[in-house]
Amino acid sequence: MDKETFRQYGYEFVDWIADYLENVRKYPVRSAAKPGDIKSLLPAHPPEESEDMADIWKDFQSIILPGITHWQHPGWFAFFPANNSPASVLGELLTAGIGAQCMVWETSPAAAELEETVLEWLRQMLGLPEGLSGVIQDTASTATLTALLTAREVASGFSSNETGVAGNMRVYASAEAHSSIEKGVKIAGYGRSNLCYIPTDENYSMRSDRLEQAIRDDIDAGRKPACVVATIGTTSSTAIDPLPEIGRICRKYGIWLHVDAAFTGTAAILEENSDLLKGSEYADSFVFNPHKWLFTNFDCSAYFVKDPELLIRTMTINPEYLRTASDEKVNNYRDWGIQLGRRFRALKLWFVIREYGVGGLKEIVRKHIRLAQLFAYRIKSSEEFELLAPVTTNLVCFRWNDGSKSTKELNEFNKNLLALINNSGSVYLTHTVLSGCYTLRMAVGQRTTEKEDIARAWEVIKTSLELIK
Repeated sequence: MDKETFRQYGYEFVDWIADYLENVRKYPVRSAAKPGDIKSLLPAHPPEESEDMADIWKDFQSIILPGITHWQHPGWFAFFPANNSPASVLGELLTAGIGAQCMVWETSPAAAELEETVLEWLRQMLGLPEGLSGVIQDTASTATLTALLTAREVASGFSSNETGVAGNMRVYASAEAHSSIEKGVKIAGYGRSNLCYIPTDENYSMRSDRLEQAIRDDIDAGRKPACVVATIGTTSSTAIDPLPEIGRICRKYGIWLHVDAAFTGTAAILEENSDLLKGSEYADSFVFNPHKWLFTNFDCSAYFVKDPELLIRTMTINPEYLRTASDEKVNNYRDWGIQLGRRFRALKLWFVIREYGVGGLKEIVRKHIRLAQLFAYRIKSSEEFELLAPVTTNLVCFRWNDGSKSTKELNEFNKNLLALINNSGSVYLTHTVLSGCYTLRMAVGQRTTEKEDIARAWEVIKTSLELIK
């Protein structure tokens, strides 16, 4: 492709993206494609000859776009959001154009030092303790695995990397903890049977008394407690584990404490939520995702550690071909995670924080929390719906229940109701199961969601209910 063709389509693509972001609500939020629909329209073999960009662009619009679920739609209330913003898109464009591979300081000094700076900005914004050092990982799953690996090495006196993992090291997490903890435990070699799930209270928060009892039982049985994962905002219900109590237990027994605040952590930028991360001074590691609720393109996960030397000692492999003259003076972030190759993720985050300002980011986060409370009020005011978990920030867990059906019947009814809601095309909700109850989840966190989108969602829910009755 010559420069002029690149320029032509670059302008066209940017124009299309600008229109897309403005008009995304015109699309059905969830793709209607059936399994195999898109693949059936694609050639089985790659082209032998170069194809014209006009044809490729046309196929994108006619084949690919119908198979896209629109995460940037203001009616997106599913899972948690994966936001972007115009500033982030522009930062991502420059990152792609530069094409830097930022594995060590010398391969792009600006990338390393900007990452160090924006992570310190984030630490300040969240009110995390001074002295925590940050690095950008791709996702919270990777960050959690990194924490589990470091905890494993600390618990084994850094012998596991050399001689293999002993079979008696234990990890503890809430019964409501994210599935990435189980996956990380498996990958890190602890063994799934050494993941101890701790019961929760009526608000789905970890019971610290049961945590301490499990730790004592394991010590008495000759097992080695290695890591506790506390969750600030569980995926099912945004439950908040009692971090100060968990932290004191971890300090008492000398156990690594990892805090998973992947989604809900963003709410801590608000002054009124200053207690959300109370107890974080006990954390050995902490993660939250700007790519969820801080309007930065996926992927961008902020991981903080109290003692970077323990992380570096766990991760460092230092072959001659990676050594540089600056190694003793700088942060080489290849030693701060699993990947050697690293994207320049800090640039888009820098663009977002500067373009919105901390005040602008607070305004949107505060709006989302207010809109969730507005929807929760509609649920509480209804005679046919009920809340199934506390609304801690911006997730509302609810179901239809008129009091006439068994739990099994209610579960089936609400499952069918959710399908009708999502088939409307204007909103997208997902579900979980809480205490055996099929639960509808409405996560209010998409950048462009406004009060009228909440009202539209409520109307869709009521209309769908009338259809299914």
